[in-house]
Amino acid sequence: LFLSTFTLAVSAGAVLLLPFSIISNEILLSFPQNYYIQWLNGSLIHGLWNLASLFSNLCLFVLMPFAFFFLESEGFAGLKKGIRARILETLVMLILLALLILGIVWVASALIDNDAASMESLYDLWEFYLPYLYSCISLMGCLLLLLCTPVGLSRMFTVMGQLLVKPTILEDLDEQMYIITLEEEAIQRRLNGVSSMVEYQTVELERELEKVKSKKTNLERRKKASAWERNLVYPAVMILLLTETSISVFLVALNILYLLVDETAMPKGSGGPGIGNASLSTFGFVGAALEIILIFYLMVSSVVGFYSLRFFENFTPRKDDTTMTKIIGNCVSILVLSSALPVMSRTLGITRFDLLGDFGRFNWLGNFYIVLSYNLLFAIMTTLCLVRKFTSAVREELLKALGLDKLHLSNNPRDSETKPSANGHQKTL
Repeated sequence: LFLSTFTLAVSAGAVLLLPFSIISNEILLSFPQNYYIQWLNGSLIHGLWNLASLFSNLCLFVLMPFAFFFLESEGFAGLKKGIRARILETLVMLILLALLILGIVWVASALIDNDAASMESLYDLWEFYLPYLYSCISLMGCLLLLLCTPVGLSRMFTVMGQLLVKPTILEDLDEQMYIITLEEEAIQRRLNGVSSMVEYQTVELERELEKVKSKKTNLERRKKASAWERNLVYPAVMILLLTETSISVFLVALNILYLLVDETAMPKGSGGPGIGNASLSTFGFVGAALEIILIFYLMVSSVVGFYSLRFFENFTPRKDDTTMTKIIGNCVSILVLSSALPVMSRTLGITRFDLLGDFGRFNWLGNFYIVLSYNLLFAIMTTLCLVRKFTSAVREELLKALGLDKLHLSNNPRDSETKPSANGHQKTL
C-alpha cells in the first residue's frame, strides 16, 4: 500500500511537470530581476524533470513489480515463514524477470539489428538500455492516451450530466416521482410475497429495488435543486466542455500545418530559447493559463476514457471492494498515462514548451511520420467521437422512423431501454 501511494505521488508529479514549468517560465519572464524568485531557475526545473523520469523508471521497473511479487510470495520451501522469506523470494523473482527481459531484448537486437555497436550498447544499462526501454513504454503510453483521450472527451459530457442537475424542460418531476414511488411499492410488495425458498427471485427483486431507489434519489435531488443550478450551471458547464474540446482539436489541426511547413515544430529534444527568455504563447500569460487548463482537461479525459473502455471496465476501483492486485494494476496504469502526458501534450502542439531531461531523448519523437500520424489520428478520432456523441439521439430517431430499431443497430445499450415494470406494463424511464 505504501509503494502504491508513492507511485500515485510520482504520477501526480509527472502530471504537474508541464504546468509548473509553463508557470515558472511566465513568472521569470515577468519578473526577471525580482529577489524573491531567484530560487526559481532553469536548473531547478531541469532537475525536477530528471527526478520525475528517474522515479517513474524506479516505480515502473522496481517498486510495482516488487509489490506484486511480494503480494504473491509465500517464501521458499524449507525456510522459516515470515517477512524475510517473502522478501527473499520477491528479490529472486525480480532478478529472474530482469534477466528474462534483458535476454529477450538481446535476442531481438541480434535478429533485427545485428551490429557490433548495437550489441555493445546493451552493456550500458543506465545510459542506453533503461532509457530505450522507458522510451518504448512511453510510446505505449502515448498510444494508450491516443485511444483513451478521444473516448474520454466525448464521455465527459455524460459524466458531467450525471453529476449536475439537468434543466427540467417539458418535464413533470412530480409525475415522475409518483410513477417511481408506485414502482418501488410494487416491487416491495412482490419482495414481501416471495417465498424464502426461491432465492434467485429474491436477489433479482432486491437488485431492481436498488435501481428504483437510485432513480428516486436522483429525482428528489433534481426536484430540490434551485432554478440557478438547473438552468444556468448545467448549460454553462456543457458549453465550457465543448469549448475546451474544440480548442484542443483546433490546436492539433494547427500543429499539423506547422509540422508540414516548419521542421522546428517537431517535439524532439530541447532546442528552445531557454526558460525565462521568451514567452511560449502568443497571448502571453493568458495563453499559458489556457494551455495549463487544456493539459489538465486532457489528463482527466484520458482517465475517464481509460475506465470507459470495455476492456478496462472491470478494472475500475470500487470502495471496500478492490483487491490489492487491482490497486497495483491501477497505479501502474495511471503512472503510464501520467508519464506520457507531457510527451502527448508537446507532440499534439497543445504547448510549445520543449521536453526536458530524459523525456526529450525518446527516439521516436524525431520520426516525422510517427508524429504526423499521431496528430492526424487524434484529430480524426476526437472528431468522430464527438460527432457520434451529439448525433446519437438523431440516429436513434431515424432508426425508429425507418423501423430498424428492432435490429439493435445502436451500440449504446442504455438508449431506448424498455423493460416490463412490476405491474406487467411496458414503461420507458
